[in-house]
Amino acid sequence: MERALPAAGFLYWLGAGTVAYVALRISWSIFMALRVWVLDHPAGVGPELGEWAVVTGGTDGIGKAYAEELAKHGMKIVLISRSQDKLNQISSEIREKFKVETKTIAVDFTSEDIYAKIKTVLEGLKIGVLVNNVGMSYEYPEYFLDIPDLDNTIKKLININVLSVCKMTQLVLPGMVERSKGVILNISSASGTFPIPMLTIYSATKAFVDFFAQCLHEEYKSKGIFVQSVVPYFVATKLAKIRRPTLDKPSSQTFVKAAIKTVGLQSRTNGYPIHSLMGALQSLLPSWISFKMIMNMNKATKAHYLKKNKKN
Repeated sequence: MERALPAAGFLYWLGAGTVAYVALRISWSIFMALRVWVLDHPAGVGPELGEWAVVTGGTDGIGKAYAEELAKHGMKIVLISRSQDKLNQISSEIREKFKVETKTIAVDFTSEDIYAKIKTVLEGLKIGVLVNNVGMSYEYPEYFLDIPDLDNTIKKLININVLSVCKMTQLVLPGMVERSKGVILNISSASGTFPIPMLTIYSATKAFVDFFAQCLHEEYKSKGIFVQSVVPYFVATKLAKIRRPTLDKPSSQTFVKAAIKTVGLQSRTNGYPIHSLMGALQSLLPSWISFKMIMNMNKATKAHYLKKNKKN
């Protein structure tokens, strides 16, 4: 009986400590959510960082929305994308709407020999913000060996999703370090926070972007540089093949308007309140359940795509 008392006391304090820890975690999460999404705070971007913002993949979707939001905050914009016609159109729209200067660089990020050209155009610009947004995914979910034109797809996804992030950071970061201020926003994906079978290469490249951003932030935060990994779930863009926004699949403008509030507060963010909730719920699922759900969903998506295109 005497031996049972210390054991009961230990279990009591273990339980109490666990409850206290969980309560503190929940309270901290609620506090951070209120701080980020509800309370007003100074913008983490603006010309005080450096008058120019550089956005890759800046003519559509999330990239275009970031370019517009940064211009709204008074920053001059460098748009980098493949089509000069689209670059001219979007840069003209931004100039007229936000009354800021713009520059364009037309390059194809599937190539590896484009960075000398980019460096020449960026030479001498005080760049305060870099948005590494350009990205590529599959046409439809597929088993690795069955991906059409696999060799070329491997090269394209790595060059666009991985190499561009490293090389653009290499070009822009030295100026930020020299001035001891700057922001780098790396647009990853929730697909990079946990493995996505049948989107294997895309998921792996986005995991690289996520890890790269987190590591870079730890290396350079003491030098005044804020590096953020942005890991959204679905956003209504051409890349995601979603046309109509919904509550959980916001438009790129709605998403970026929310995500920009997290700059300076969260070095890793889902960027949107509903996506943050989805991320929290996803983390609670056992991996075998996640894999099963994802495989079933991607098999269904593949079947729908093939059936639709067979008719056409």
